Amino acid sequence: MKITTKINLITTAWVLCVLIAVNSVVFFSFMKITVNMEDDELHQKAETLIKEINKETSLADTKEKLLPYLANHSYIRVIHPDSKIVNQVTNDQQMAAKIKAKFADKKETERVTIKLKNQEEQIAIVRVPIKSNGQVIGTLEFGKKLAGLELGKDLLLSILTFCTILGAVLSLVGGRWLSNLIMRPISNMINTMEDIEQSGIPKKIVIQHETKDELHKLAVTFNRMIGRLEASLEKQRQFISDASHELKTPLTVIKSYADLLLRRGIRNEEVAHDAIESIYSEATRIQKMTEKFLDLADTESGNSLETKEFNLVSFCEKICKQLQAAYKREINLHFNEAWITVIADELKLKQVIIILIDNAIKYSMDKVEVYLEDSKKLTRVTVKDYGLGIPEYEIDNIFERFYRVDKARSRETGGTGLGLSIAKNIIKQHRGEIKVKSTVGIGTEVELFLPKRNEK
Repeated sequence: MKITTKINLITTAWVLCVLIAVNSVVFFSFMKITVNMEDDELHQKAETLIKEINKETSLADTKEKLLPYLANHSYIRVIHPDSKIVNQVTNDQQMAAKIKAKFADKKETERVTIKLKNQEEQIAIVRVPIKSNGQVIGTLEFGKKLAGLELGKDLLLSILTFCTILGAVLSLVGGRWLSNLIMRPISNMINTMEDIEQSGIPKKIVIQHETKDELHKLAVTFNRMIGRLEASLEKQRQFISDASHELKTPLTVIKSYADLLLRRGIRNEEVAHDAIESIYSEATRIQKMTEKFLDLADTESGNSLETKEFNLVSFCEKICKQLQAAYKREINLHFNEAWITVIADELKLKQVIIILIDNAIKYSMDKVEVYLEDSKKLTRVTVKDYGLGIPEYEIDNIFERFYRVDKARSRETGGTGLGLSIAKNIIKQHRGEIKVKSTVGIGTEVELFLPKRNEK
């Protein structure tokens, strides 16, 4: 069953239930109010009659007093305590004959249904005790056919039935319109998805009206998702293009020197040695680049972290000593506390800090400063160099894959342009943040912000 049909049926069923409930309340309220009004009228007449009867010395002498109070299709009786009729006046003998006299020592109201001329009629009966010297000497019984009530009841039932049917029809029509209105953006989304499935090309939903409802938000979210997908596909295409370009140069060098060795052989030792060195150098470069590719793919895949608690100070001291020995450069570590605890993936965090210090060493000739600061909510690691710096308009691009501020220098230092992309992904995995501040001619400062607790 289509969702539009479900919406239509559910709304119609709900409207019908509401109409039936409301109509029932209206009908029974009308009947109760009308009957109560009839009862009140009979009670008032009965009270007036009681006053007239009490003036007489005998109940048998009250017949003349009763006649003026007769209404259409009614009767008035004076009943003895033994339930015998003392006096009775009526203008509907058939109705009066069908109702049995009853003595009552207190006020009461009764409704009786009798059959007259092959149809049922409702009779309202009021009984009021007649008292003399504080004792009940009889009962005044007033009965009246509720002819107007039956007519009003039938008319009201007809009107309510008609309104219910009309409400159901209008509900079906309105439900169909409403379901089509609700489903239109969903249908557009389904059509768009089918187009994407068939063509394989992401496309966005055309939003004609900004309704600011949930369906509009759904369409906007879908378009935002498609936008991110397009950006991701564009990055993939750019990655393939950049990777191909990066691999093309070393492969061309290797091929050229291999051709040289094939043409001249190894008889010329000097040429052969240079060719082998170049081939080895470029092969090593391809190997490093491949390792970077794998690192980048690993950080972007969102693999879980193997976090543990460790002392960041001793951790950074070891890294600084290793890099100092390898590069023969001055690397100073600054900290205010001897024990700064972090919860992180030790190997991945080490990779990030090595990338930052390595970049600082490559792009500056002066010393490198590393600062460790601890607070209640986060831990900050700052790597500062005094190199050439990065132009402000370049800072937003340095985390892009293969991006280099100084292309020539990066080529000389063997950089792939993937380090900062890897570092950013690792910090993102730790739910942290990485920021860069730089001034041309003064130096660069990279800050890592690690939260105190990280989810795996």
